[in-house]
Amino acid sequence: MTRFARLYAALDATNSTTAKVEAMVRYFTDAPAADAAWAVYFLTGRRLKRLLSGRAIGDWAMAMTGLPDWLLGECYAVVGDGAETAALILDAVPSAPVEPRSLQVWVEERILALRAAPPEHQQTLVTGWIGELARWERFTLFKLLTGEFRTGVSQTLVVRAVAQAAGLPVTVIAARLTGEWTPDAAWYASLVATDVTDTDRSRPYPFYLASPLDPAVTGAVALAERLGPCDGWQTEWKWDGIRAQLVRRDGRAFLWSRGEEAIAERFPEITHAAAGLPDGVVLDGEILAFRNGHPQPFAALQRRIGRLRQVARSRRDIPVVFMAYDILEHGGRDVREQPLTERRALLDRVVAQAQLARPVAPVAARDALLPFEDDDAGGDRESDATLQISPRLDATSWEAIAEQRATSRSRGVEGVMIKRLTSAYGVGRKRGEWWKWKIAPYTIDAVLIYAQPGSGKRASLLTDYTFGVWDGGELVPVAKAYSGLSNDEIAEMDRWIRRHTVERFGPVRHVEPLHVFELGFEAIAPSSRHRSGVAVRFPRMLRWRRDKTAAEADTLAALRMLMKRRV
Repeated sequence: MTRFARLYAALDATNSTTAKVEAMVRYFTDAPAADAAWAVYFLTGRRLKRLLSGRAIGDWAMAMTGLPDWLLGECYAVVGDGAETAALILDAVPSAPVEPRSLQVWVEERILALRAAPPEHQQTLVTGWIGELARWERFTLFKLLTGEFRTGVSQTLVVRAVAQAAGLPVTVIAARLTGEWTPDAAWYASLVATDVTDTDRSRPYPFYLASPLDPAVTGAVALAERLGPCDGWQTEWKWDGIRAQLVRRDGRAFLWSRGEEAIAERFPEITHAAAGLPDGVVLDGEILAFRNGHPQPFAALQRRIGRLRQVARSRRDIPVVFMAYDILEHGGRDVREQPLTERRALLDRVVAQAQLARPVAPVAARDALLPFEDDDAGGDRESDATLQISPRLDATSWEAIAEQRATSRSRGVEGVMIKRLTSAYGVGRKRGEWWKWKIAPYTIDAVLIYAQPGSGKRASLLTDYTFGVWDGGELVPVAKAYSGLSNDEIAEMDRWIRRHTVERFGPVRHVEPLHVFELGFEAIAPSSRHRSGVAVRFPRMLRWRRDKTAAEADTLAALRMLMKRRV
């Protein structure tokens, strides 16, 4: 635990990517295999199910120190993190040196064993452990117990560090880390071994990610200056769905989300359609809510995701397709290094053959699987197959691509993807080969009405804001946002909020409705959960509208018009 806590402290102390990788390399070089396995588990974002609440740990910390309970709340308001607050308060409790235990022992023999212990015994155990540990070890323990362990490192950096420590290519480690695995010594040994043949036949490949084009690229001229001639690139729509890989091996089909979650049970019609694929094929694509030949808003797909126990009904109400746009494996052979032109030609053939060979379900089941046309529409049912191929845009100039991109919102897509024809299918986000050129966000001018402290390093600043628009002379909350302002603007707004607070509700401050901000968001949909009746997706502050008064902010009616137009 001591070695892992030191790694956690080192990662927390720097923003340097190089320094973070070097710290992890040192850890993986020296740590026992079982400890290294659990470290990979936690560093890649996996967590134990929460064993204790932050409140329980806070209460036990106060009981150990004899400090008054109100002080915990005051300290938390400054620190902004429950585990860190408890660890700092417990500085008053000295630690007694004991023989150090490994991370594996801590996790498997201590932390996980808490599940079976009654609450009073849990307190006895945890307070006893606290007495053995120093501050950062306590902090690390609290994060693991509450399921809130986060390090600020991406999986890409963890992969790079393990690869360097093992002396293996990044692509090998990335591939072995995908899918499901158990963190133990044997697994870690296979992760870093040079002579291991992977045996998990369901495993997907690491996803390749596109980079966003600079916001300054707003038209054909800027695009040509950035990317060069158009004839070296493939363009297609940027779909608004769930990125996924469809794996067909050994007569079975598997479906993996980009978050490495197995989701086949949620979308059985997709794995049913995959029966037409030959063995040894892996496709990359997007799961979309889809009806009558058109993608539906992401909000519809969210409803499908949420109905885990109503799959049959969801299939009828919210039909989906798998929109394939790349092929990573064919005939059991990894084809990612082939240029995009060759992979795309292969993808076209494989999907076309699968559509012709796809199994025909009984009539009742077929309607549940493929309800994309009205019963009396008489359309081409083949065009609404569950397994589809993402069409390439028929454009031979950047001007034509820009024109097509301008129609994105009316088509229900987020913009266009631009991929170099010679590109291989890489790992992670490699700039220069794949780009996403998204459409401009929806925007509204809204009034700041509530504010509350941020978390972590922003815990002492009021950075989380709630905004409202006018409805019949009243400001109705429509969005919460905390990103988009510079550090100087955050500090200025923090000072202003403290001087102009009208009312307080715990940590939330109701402020004078004076300041207007331009908000950007990706989508808007009806919502019965919000007082305004609308929900916006990914809201953020684009700029502080110092040139506008609160009376000039937008109305709820205008927001509803955006929702109706979708243009």
